[in-house]
Amino acid sequence: MNLIVDVGNTFMKLAVFQRQKLMFESRIEEKNFLKEITKIFKKYPEISHAIVSSVSKCPEEDIKALSVFCKVHLLTNNSIVPFQSKYTTPKTLGMDRVALVTAAFYNHTSDNTLIIDAGTCITYDFINEDSEYLGGAISPGIQMRFKALNEFTARLPLIETSESVSLIGNSTESSIASGVLNGVAMEIDGIIDEYQKKFKDLTVILTGGDSHFLSKRLKNTIFANPKILLEGLNYILELNKDE
Repeated sequence: MNLIVDVGNTFMKLAVFQRQKLMFESRIEEKNFLKEITKIFKKYPEISHAIVSSVSKCPEEDIKALSVFCKVHLLTNNSIVPFQSKYTTPKTLGMDRVALVTAAFYNHTSDNTLIIDAGTCITYDFINEDSEYLGGAISPGIQMRFKALNEFTARLPLIETSESVSLIGNSTESSIASGVLNGVAMEIDGIIDEYQKKFKDLTVILTGGDSHFLSKRLKNTIFANPKILLEGLNYILELNKDE
């Protein structure tokens, strides 16, 4: 069994896989890490390996604590991956993006695949039919846009995502919602359109915290997969077990 530790900007995601089957997942604050992994290893004593992926820097004490329970692989740009990267600055490529492309490689072999992760940032990552990762794009996420309007203006309020969004806002709050939420949906649809013009038989995968909200607003056909990042990390761990 494998343990997956994905350290995000706000929370940690933990998952247990038996081969490619997801057995367990949870989301915790970093301060609860030791308590949670103790519970996990008590429930799944067969766990032999773990992978740690972090968008920032994972606390060393957490890695040391995890190493007591099993062998740990820290995901870096030196880790083995199944695709050929054409990215010109690999040392600055986020490990979350590496995991997403890995999952796309295994789930859509020989396809032109665009993976869109709608979280704190919106990332676009493209792997072609020859298993070459070409790169993509990074854009501000929904909450980042709301916060920017509030912090960089004198009077605009901070609002939250709303399920009901009109094209024409009839108040300041609804105008912000229209601008941000409709703008993000149109941005994503527009980028998908451009990829479809350039690459035939394009598969589009949408994931991330805002994927459920956005999937209902996109005109393009997409595959929504909220677990794809965890799946990608599990694939990478399998490739690096002997390292």
